[in-house]
Amino acid sequence: MAIVKQKIVPCLWFDTRAEEAANFYVGIFKNSRIGSVSRFPYAGKEIHGKDAGSAMVVEFEIEGQTFTALNGGPQFTFDEAVSFQVMCESQEEIDHYWSKLTADGGTEGQCGWLKDKFKLSWQIVPSIVPKLMTGGPDKAARVMNAFMKMKKLDIATLQHAAEGQ
Repeated sequence: MAIVKQKIVPCLWFDTRAEEAANFYVGIFKNSRIGSVSRFPYAGKEIHGKDAGSAMVVEFEIEGQTFTALNGGPQFTFDEAVSFQVMCESQEEIDHYWSKLTADGGTEGQCGWLKDKFKLSWQIVPSIVPKLMTGGPDKAARVMNAFMKMKKLDIATLQHAAEGQ
């Protein structure tokens, strides 16, 4: 049974690892699940080139957001032009997502950005950042200067910067 509930659903294009990726993401985020999995038939192999029975489309849900993972071939890959933001309420939550998403070949980037092992870009963001960036240009500059020096964002350091400490 399909789990699609929203009108717009992000579709993530993979070469052959859609099912693996969907299982990876569902294993990281609470309130997540795999929905339906459509598999390639033998028919059409001369066009799609995929083994019969391998995953073609995987529907999955993370925190109420439906995604589709598609094994479409090697033509397209992810880049930083598209990323997913994960808004975090605590440092513990930031640490959890950061360590899970960078595991097994993921890479850390600057300012809370990272790429997971599938090269999909994520931003792990403290939900307090917009509040810390308001209150005048000096405060915003201090916060900006602090997070520009970080890879994984640290809430306490950002709060100290906002307070001028």
